[in-house]
Amino acid sequence: MTTLPGRTVWSLIRAERAALADDLGALTAEQWATPSLCEGLTVREVLAHLTAGASLNTVRWFAGVVRCRFDFDRQVAMRLAEHLGSGPADTLDRFRRVVPSTTTPPLPALAMLGETVVHGEDIRRPLRIRREYPVETVTSVAEYYRGTDLVVVAKGRIGGLRLVADDGPFATGDGPLVTGPTAALVMAMTGRAACCDELDGDGVDMLRGRAAMR
Repeated sequence: MTTLPGRTVWSLIRAERAALADDLGALTAEQWATPSLCEGLTVREVLAHLTAGASLNTVRWFAGVVRCRFDFDRQVAMRLAEHLGSGPADTLDRFRRVVPSTTTPPLPALAMLGETVVHGEDIRRPLRIRREYPVETVTSVAEYYRGTDLVVVAKGRIGGLRLVADDGPFATGDGPLVTGPTAALVMAMTGRAACCDELDGDGVDMLRGRAAMR
């Protein structure tokens, strides 16, 4: 697994946040209300969730967990609501303000990069916005998720499969082959079954079934 210096990871996070904010600058009210790939949330709500993650340190995270009686889904919903704002423009403005933030809940920086990329795609894909990710960014995220089930099941989802990127150096595992763009592999690894449509190989149907059970 490739290990990047902390400063490098945060520079990648800032770049992805800034790119996402730029991509959303001209959305209509209807587009802001579009269902995202994150089940039950609109694209606007997913953006507020990203703002919450960039605003929440360990102390506030734990206080919220206690307040929500260790119901983690309730904690996520509460923090999202805090950062939704009065309307889409306010939601976007709040997100722009946290672009340079290095505040984080008790998660490694690579997890924050993964959240930024995956939720960015949760937003972009239903809006048909395409981002050409730097290979270093998506490879780092894929490398992170292949070895962890923290926050989202990924390592367990790809067990017994061979994943190989066709646009970068990422490769992992043994078993039936799944190949395609690194970003699509990341999205499938983290439970976005629809992204399996961009993948090829004998293992795609198995991965699609596992992703659908997230």
